[in-house]
Amino acid sequence: MKILNKLPITLTLITLCLIIAFSGNDNKAPKSKPVSVKQEYSELRGVWVTFMELDMQSTDMTFSSFKRKFNHIADTAKKDNFNTLIVQVRPFSDALYNSAYYPYSHILTGVQGKNPGYDPLEYMCDYCHKLKLKIHAWVNPYRVRSSDSLKLSERNPYKNNKKLGVKVGNGIYYNPALPDVRKLIENGVKEIVKNYDVDGIQFDDYFYPTQSKSFDKEEYNRYKNNCGSKTALSLTDWRMTNVNILVAECRGIIHNIKKNVVFGISPQGNIDNDYEMYADVKSWCSKYGYIDYICPQLYYSLKNPALKFETALYNWTSLEYNDSVSLYIGLAGYKTGTDSDSGTWSYSDKILQDEVRLIRKKKLKGFMLYSFVNLENNKSAKEVANLIEILD
Repeated sequence: MKILNKLPITLTLITLCLIIAFSGNDNKAPKSKPVSVKQEYSELRGVWVTFMELDMQSTDMTFSSFKRKFNHIADTAKKDNFNTLIVQVRPFSDALYNSAYYPYSHILTGVQGKNPGYDPLEYMCDYCHKLKLKIHAWVNPYRVRSSDSLKLSERNPYKNNKKLGVKVGNGIYYNPALPDVRKLIENGVKEIVKNYDVDGIQFDDYFYPTQSKSFDKEEYNRYKNNCGSKTALSLTDWRMTNVNILVAECRGIIHNIKKNVVFGISPQGNIDNDYEMYADVKSWCSKYGYIDYICPQLYYSLKNPALKFETALYNWTSLEYNDSVSLYIGLAGYKTGTDSDSGTWSYSDKILQDEVRLIRKKKLKGFMLYSFVNLENNKSAKEVANLIEILD
């Protein structure tokens, strides 16, 4: 039960019931003293690099081709005055690095589990630091696959133990209620921080895949039976607690290995939607010990009729923040030059620039742009040029 000693204070003693319900868990709490870790930038200017942008399947899939592709990405970001790449290294319970727990990603060779003959993450870290760029390893913790078109390797953890996952539509997702799932994800984070010179780890916005009461009914009933109906958490609070424990433990593990590596999460921009996925963003921001930064995806135009960027920005800046947590803002590069948000991205070619000015007006630490391809996309050219103009 030592795990409770190091979790954030919002994981109250009632969480003990959850842990007792899964007494096979052998995870240990981080033993290091609490530390506040921040990476200092005059302004963080990040670019997300997706697994699609690193896909090697249309090339000869050699190391030389990978180097050319990634060098171009990093060189372009540097030229345009960005200073951080957030690179997707585990999109589907797989890895763009040499992992003891996950198979190599199919994007490297066309076949999940096939060794490409080189270590992509090692090279990306070396090249980024050569250019004085920081690199955050972007991890999707729960997603195994989002469609049935992806053939899973026999080394995929889900293939070895299907009890770890649940099927939702054509997708497969790890069950956040299971301690073995938590241990798998934590081990994956641990090996990245231990073996690679990354500056950060980032989780994206995939948490619980559904609000259905059926897929984790067995685990929830077991929890209630162990805890008792009077003290048991509601299903919503129980699911949030499952995610919260993982988040807190991952931060502790990261800082126990390297105190200068930051841990962040990039949730959806609508706070209500985050809660529907059982992402307890208010606790992560306000309580010490969950995260070092949060970067909500404010993928809205300034005139979006459903939710305006400035309104969403106000909602996030109005939250309570612990001194150890930095707030960055995710920007929708992919919507520039399109008719998204009821056509409100077509009214101006300075929307991103104006949004960055609003971020600066709020004295926030910086932003991240989704995604790299839009730095070179013709439809985004005017918007991006105007954004780069103010990145001196």
